[in-house]
Amino acid sequence: MNAEKQEEKKKARNNDFFQDVYDVVRLIPKGRATSYGAIAAYLGSKRGARMVGWAMGNSYTQENIPAHRVVNKQGVLSAKLLFETPTAMQEKLEDEGVEVKDDQIQNWDKYFWDPMQEL
Repeated sequence: MNAEKQEEKKKARNNDFFQDVYDVVRLIPKGRATSYGAIAAYLGSKRGARMVGWAMGNSYTQENIPAHRVVNKQGVLSAKLLFETPTAMQEKLEDEGVEVKDDQIQNWDKYFWDPMQEL
């Protein structure tokens, strides 16, 4: 297989994975949040947190994907600068009742949504 066809296959796999990520993110209930790693594990890619991050990098401006509910494994708003303003991610979470202080979800265990357990 030539390099061009290999690249096309890789792109198709990534697009399918990205769509799977978006489908999971749409299921996160209001007032809850999850991590990149939890989504990756649910999708069978336990070490794929970075890939979930890449998928999310394409979604922050899409209205039908609640990207503000995806944070790092400690509950830190690690992608806040990708939103329309530096405080938009926090504001969206707080509007849903999630406690955030110093760019980190407080009581992370209370708000953490684990797709492996919930779906």
